[in-house]
Amino acid sequence: MSTVDRILILTPVKDALGGVASYCDRLRSLTYPKELIAVACLESDSSDDTWAQLQEFIPALEREGFRRTMLLKKDFGYVIPTGLVRSAPSIQRERRSILARSRNHLLFAALRDEEWVLWLDVDVIEFPPDIIEKLLAAGGDIVNPHCVLDYGGPTFDRNAWRSRGTLHMEDLRAEGDLVELDSVGGTMLLVRSDLHRDGLIFPPFPYGLGHPMAREGQGEIETEGLGIMAFDMGHRCWGMPNLEIRHGRW
Repeated sequence: MSTVDRILILTPVKDALGGVASYCDRLRSLTYPKELIAVACLESDSSDDTWAQLQEFIPALEREGFRRTMLLKKDFGYVIPTGLVRSAPSIQRERRSILARSRNHLLFAALRDEEWVLWLDVDVIEFPPDIIEKLLAAGGDIVNPHCVLDYGGPTFDRNAWRSRGTLHMEDLRAEGDLVELDSVGGTMLLVRSDLHRDGLIFPPFPYGLGHPMAREGQGEIETEGLGIMAFDMGHRCWGMPNLEIRHGRW
């Protein structure tokens, strides 16, 4: 890790009205040098005024000393069916395929000369101010903190797993502060930018069907597909089960 590593924080956003201002406040709380942090957001398919709120709050970060900011808008025409919540199992494959496409569009448009990409969901409501320093100090190319609803509680982001989805971060706390993962979650995820430049993406299609690390009978998409693809590219994913961040309740 260099003391001058440039960080690009990327956040796909949908229907986040009321959450953008607090998201920006959390970015301001970071202790990593602001002049080394760029921020880019992609809004898609919102049914509220998220886009207007982004236009109000995100450019202010650049005026306050962040390295640069970028706003993108791309609609994919996806709407959660009436009567279902976004966590409903029946829609996860389609919903997360759209999210993967959103992440990839944002990545390709926003990445410039930064050494690292930090994926951060707008729904992550609390993390240590020195979270970037802690993730960089872990020494891995792909590093995932432990996303929970309550500190010390069960894992919220169930997309971070090992052993074909049978072990999650909550099961790995006793192994130490840095553990190997087969799959990662995207609520907060640090990735060395050169891996993305080399072709590491969020597959919007099932990737790794029949792969020994994938869950039986299916390929993996989005962040889970990224984990399997990273392995195929010769890289390992790492989790920090004792470095917890909090996600808001849906």
